[in-house]
Amino acid sequence: MRIVFLGSPPEAQGALRALHDAGHDVALVVTQPDRKRGRGGDLVPSPVKKTATEFRLRVVTPERCKEALDDIAGSGAELGVVVAFGQLIPPSVLAALPSGYVNVHFSLLPRWRGAAPVERAILAGDKETGVCIMQLEAGLDTGPIYACRAIPITPDDTAGDLRRRLADLGTDLLLSEIDSIPGRVPTPQEGEETYAAKLTVEEFELEWSRPAAELARLVMAGNPKPGAWTTARGARLKLLRAKADAAPAPAGAEPGTLVGPGRVATGEGVLVLGEVQPEGKAAMPATAWAAGFRGDRLGG
Repeated sequence: MRIVFLGSPPEAQGALRALHDAGHDVALVVTQPDRKRGRGGDLVPSPVKKTATEFRLRVVTPERCKEALDDIAGSGAELGVVVAFGQLIPPSVLAALPSGYVNVHFSLLPRWRGAAPVERAILAGDKETGVCIMQLEAGLDTGPIYACRAIPITPDDTAGDLRRRLADLGTDLLLSEIDSIPGRVPTPQEGEETYAAKLTVEEFELEWSRPAAELARLVMAGNPKPGAWTTARGARLKLLRAKADAAPAPAGAEPGTLVGPGRVATGEGVLVLGEVQPEGKAAMPATAWAAGFRGDRLGG
């Protein structure tokens, strides 16, 4: 099938590569513009642009998707495939291809429509999530569904870990469904709608009076971005991995108090830190950090 591919981050690279390798004619790749990275401020292409360049595919990088309308309409493609593109697609662009667009969405719709479905699923304590191949329309992830697959969320899953698993699952599902999509009628979404609002740095500050189970989810959902954090003797300490221990903290230990190597008392139970990153330093095992920490209390 002749397609236009829209995507930007690493989790979209596998889908582009798989479509190309399966023999689909990728007429055009639309991705985010090159961005400045690093101390030198060098312009760096999106991961999807790197893959498209490797395959010598035609690439456009609009600041706003509507700027690519003529390129998309003139591509001769039948279908658009969207994987973590990072921009809203306006109605004029949606109408530019005969069979419209499908989106690989990383949740079990209509749960967690919006910008951060992976992180919100972890934060909410969901036991499972998944991917849906949906027909794209002007509403925010409101389109009807072609197919979904579910996977469990484990306590060991960071958002980055889970996103990679979902990207692989979504690629497999996309390849199995794409040939049948033109002319097929998808099924409207059913169930309770929830929205995955954008993440903020502020909401990932640990409040040690909360239960350890909630704080563990906060840590895992914040990895890799925006990062869960607390303060240690006035300096910011990023928490990268953690798990909850339901056993109570020692009697009299206030929330935020270190009660063992990498173990912190909370409002309910103990948070066992696995990996941390002190301000201005590289990530390290929490036990190694705790051995050199001169203090016994985290947070304000």
